[in-house]
Amino acid sequence: MSAEQQTEHYYIPDPSPWPVVGMVSLLTTLVGAALAINGVDIGSYVVIAGLLLFGYLLFGWFSDVVKENLSDCYNHQVDTSFRMGMIWFIASEVFFFLAFFGALYYIRNIALPWLGGDGYLGTTNELLYDGYTPVWPTHGPGEMGGDFIVMGAWGIPAINTFILLTSGATITWAHWGLKLNKQNHLVWGLASTIGLGVIFVILQAYEYGHAYSDLNLTLETGIYGSTFYMLTGFHGFHVTMGAIMLMAILGRSLKGHFSPHNHFAFEAVAWYWHFVDVVWLGLFIFVYWL
Repeated sequence: MSAEQQTEHYYIPDPSPWPVVGMVSLLTTLVGAALAINGVDIGSYVVIAGLLLFGYLLFGWFSDVVKENLSDCYNHQVDTSFRMGMIWFIASEVFFFLAFFGALYYIRNIALPWLGGDGYLGTTNELLYDGYTPVWPTHGPGEMGGDFIVMGAWGIPAINTFILLTSGATITWAHWGLKLNKQNHLVWGLASTIGLGVIFVILQAYEYGHAYSDLNLTLETGIYGSTFYMLTGFHGFHVTMGAIMLMAILGRSLKGHFSPHNHFAFEAVAWYWHFVDVVWLGLFIFVYWL
């Protein structure tokens, strides 16, 4: 097909039920979560039903996209659209985490000094919290949640940092193998990356168990506990989703779906994984280390 023909014929898929399924699945999950938070027993079951429906959505929708790709429906314009879509998706994820990092900065560098008496709002601290010492990490005025021990940086967090940095190298190795049409490198690079991602999640789950049982570091341990779990928990969720996406890409690689000149699905997941790596470096520095 000539470049002129590619410009004229932009593939438009048939009407799809998947956006409606996605809306229903997300609404079901949110309603279930609201019920569960308010102590309604059926809430957790509604959440599970919503998540299962969402999983069905992902499997069905992406299966359609794979079939379209393998049937040569896509041209250069469609490829460009996919790339722009992924770039904007990752940009939205960047701002998602920037909001949480911004909250951490605000708490540590602005709100905490105010509560301690600094700044133009500091004059109110005597009325609110007499004798409060604004030292980070804090569980807030009144010692909310009781005494706790801060999660150190040089145990599991440092190991997980090494694991994620290594996984960035293995997925790059897989990408090189794909570009050079070396199936062995592609498969083993992907498998190694998935394995490292799974190990990361397992170690983080162990870290959470240790924090709850031995350090009294919980979601109720004041502002330090809530920000710690908010930032690391959302990142762990992203690692889990990234590992699942890599498993799908590995399955497609074993079936020979990719070539050196047609492998955007691989690139999209690789971009996402590198983004997850970079976010973790920020977490390690600002949450665990400083």
